[in-house]
Amino acid sequence: MIPRPLIIDCDPGVDDAIALLLALASPAEFDLLGVTTVAGNVPLSLTTANARRICHLAQRADVPVYAGCPRPLLRSLTTAEDIHGATGLQGAALPEPALPLPAQHAVAFLIEQFTTASAPITLATLGPLTNLAVALIQCPKIAQGIDRVVIMGGSLGGGNVTPAAEFNIYVDPHAAKVVVEAGLPLTMIGLDVTHQVVTTPERLTALENLGTPVGKAAAGMLRYYGQLDVERYGLAAPPLHDPCVVAYLLRPDLFTGRPMHLAIETEGSLCLGRTVANAYPTAAAPANATVIETVDAEGFYTLLTERLGKL
Repeated sequence: MIPRPLIIDCDPGVDDAIALLLALASPAEFDLLGVTTVAGNVPLSLTTANARRICHLAQRADVPVYAGCPRPLLRSLTTAEDIHGATGLQGAALPEPALPLPAQHAVAFLIEQFTTASAPITLATLGPLTNLAVALIQCPKIAQGIDRVVIMGGSLGGGNVTPAAEFNIYVDPHAAKVVVEAGLPLTMIGLDVTHQVVTTPERLTALENLGTPVGKAAAGMLRYYGQLDVERYGLAAPPLHDPCVVAYLLRPDLFTGRPMHLAIETEGSLCLGRTVANAYPTAAAPANATVIETVDAEGFYTLLTERLGKL
């Protein structure tokens, strides 16, 4: 099997960190060309340092990390330290990143990769869509070099930062609108799916029992992460959002979804950032995304634990 060329755009964040570890543990499936960071869960300086820490933890010095946009297109930045902790990786004491930080901006890296690639590249987005939107605005022809974009963001129902909006889309709804309207092959994995993937005590123990630095770090982060969501939504355990994107690319058979017309609300004050998905597309509003609806949570955690055990 030829590894899939992949770029991960993220804002680590605990769940981003777990997603990165899952990708870094899968070299047979992914040719990970680079990781780009954006402000989101915590400010850009922290998301960039955290991505580098995770690559160092996984002993993947071959994967470069590029710092991207420090704020949304039009709005001031909203962060989520209440979920991820002040550093973004609460629960894990990771060393300072040893990898050098390239001078190239993440947007320039995306444009370069998508315009020069010999084969189309998959982009996994785990945070606000600012970097991709800016790249599309600067160089629309990058769409020709994109195989698909798999987004963790949005919701078919309610949100998690407002009653209407999921965090990644809410932070930069104008960027999300640019991406959704760019004619790209899109897959959306929203809260309806990720709230099915909860870190039960048994699943947490399985990660801890790996007995490796990666297993201990992952368990430590997940022990802290998501408790607010448990209380807010009455879930059995904390949900795990971003790794669903990487798991979908590894094992699409664990997920089900269907084509829908996707739009982003950028005008209303009450529904700013809402993802409006129409499961019954029309000629006037044709399907422009595959929206995932279900996941085999047990299969997901089996995959996650098995792969992290390889690091």
